[in-house]
Amino acid sequence: MSLINYSHEQRINPLDVVERIASVNDWSFERASADEITILVAGRWSDYQVSYTWMGDLEALHLACAFDIKVPEPRCGEVRQLISLINEQMWVGHFDLWTKDGLVMFRHALMLTGGVEASGKQCEALLGIALEACERYFPAYQFVVWAGKPAREALDAAMFETSGEA
Repeated sequence: MSLINYSHEQRINPLDVVERIASVNDWSFERASADEITILVAGRWSDYQVSYTWMGDLEALHLACAFDIKVPEPRCGEVRQLISLINEQMWVGHFDLWTKDGLVMFRHALMLTGGVEASGKQCEALLGIALEACERYFPAYQFVVWAGKPAREALDAAMFETSGEA
């Protein structure tokens, strides 16, 4: 028995919209199924593997953006601390550590309940939020994983912005 009644009708698969965005931008992509597409996007710090999944039962378009940092077991605790510090600053979306794979990823979802169709602007915004977050915090993850820095120190160093010219 459901407490909330909602429609499962969907006129356009939101992944069709995402596929058009990938094609227009000449990004490599693979449509694994009607409900999943993975796009490769080059960033300043890393190449990002962005997976969109249409979750029909929830009427949500889920995005998971992974980047090329493999977290070794001894650094997992400090990376979890860093994720906690970063997520406190996030307004939308969040970072996760998939311990089994040592993989850090950004996750977010777009709710499309009641048969609402995803627009190109919404899908681009979802991607933009993910890439901006990954680009912004990637150096902090590098400092923790590769340089062995504590989470707070790594975040402070990554967020340091210079002004003016030398």
